[in-house]
This record gives sequence, C-alpha cells and structure tokens, in this order.
Amino acid sequence: MSCCATTPESRTTVYAVDGMTCGHCKATLTEEIGALDGVLAVNVDLEAGQVAVTTSGEPDDALLARVVDDAGYELTGRAA
Repeated sequence: MSCCATTPESRTTVYAVDGMTCGHCKATLTEEIGALDGVLAVNVDLEAGQVAVTTSGEPDDALLARVVDDAGYELTGRAA
C-alpha cells in the first residue's frame, strides 16, 4: 500500500459565458468559481467567451451557472 493518499481524478469542462469583456471580468469569475468546493482551477478566455473549470469529479453545472449569473454574467451551457 502506498504511503501517499490518492487524489480523485480531475476533469476539465469548458463553458460558454456571455458578458465577459475585460480583465475585471476575468478576475471576478476566477475568484467566484474558484471559491467553490471541488474546483481545482479556472481559466477564463475572454476572446473565446469561454471558461474552463477543472474539478475533482463531475462538475455541478447548475451551481456553476448560478455563481456565474450572480456575478453578472450568463453561462449559456457547455462549449462544444
């Protein structure tokens, strides 16, 4: 048996988000989404209008949408 704890498999999901236009938008979403339990990393791409969220396990799309909407943006779904 290993002395090191195993970590759950992480997964990255990309979401389409409307309303992001500047560095402030990027910082706000990075902070708000990053504060959620299970979120390991957040990468905001302003030009593409996408936010990549790395989580430990399956992400909660409804919770992410609520957090994004509460921050003043619109999560329109998972990016293709």
